[in-house]
Amino acid sequence: MKIGYACIVKGVPGLKYKTCRKKNATKEKLMSLIEHNLMTLEKMMDYNYEQGIKLFRISSDIIPFGSDFEVNDLDWVTLFEPLFNKIGCKINQYNIRVSMHPGQYTVLNSPRQDVVDRALNDLKYHTLFLDSLGVQQESKIILHVGGVYNDKPLAIEKFVSVYKQLDKNIKKRLVIENDDVSYTIKDVLELSSRIDIPVVYDNLHYRLNNDGNIHPDSYWISKAKCTWGGKGWSCKSPLFTATDRC
Repeated sequence: MKIGYACIVKGVPGLKYKTCRKKNATKEKLMSLIEHNLMTLEKMMDYNYEQGIKLFRISSDIIPFGSDFEVNDLDWVTLFEPLFNKIGCKINQYNIRVSMHPGQYTVLNSPRQDVVDRALNDLKYHTLFLDSLGVQQESKIILHVGGVYNDKPLAIEKFVSVYKQLDKNIKKRLVIENDDVSYTIKDVLELSSRIDIPVVYDNLHYRLNNDGNIHPDSYWISKAKCTWGGKGWSCKSPLFTATDRC
């Protein structure tokens, strides 16, 4: 079993990302913040390797206003390509599996098109970030299904409709997870069977939201594991292979 954690490193003082207010987001400020945050991520990877930690969730805030293309229009992928290459090579060589988890406002099934549009931009940003690191497709973007909006079947249909229109590069990264309020693990598994998307099981969310479908964690883990077939996933294959640029 590989055990990891999300975003915040407590073992090394000072390893914190920086951001700024939108009104202060000049090109110079954003350049400085991105460089700092990427160098911080590199140190986090070194720490995780030293501690034998093999799973790590990268904070969505690492690129300030990364999904707001009007505020941050920098070509940060190109500007920081050497640093991305260095970090990505370390992740691959350390055999650390990284992921990202967009926040509660990234909602694909919202009835409001502006909310959906922002969610699409957010998924583009997360995909671009992971792609820029050169990590394999097993490094995923974990997403909750979204809201119910007084009509759960209709909300599910909206998710299906929007998901089918996603860029293929986003689909390769995206997985869905049960939440603690709206969508149970059973809901998520049923949705997976319709659109062929992998599922992550959250046991803590399950304790709060299960519709009375009580089973041991091992039961739901096995069910979720079955959704990863045909996605390039193999328990017999290494999670990562070093890229040519390392």
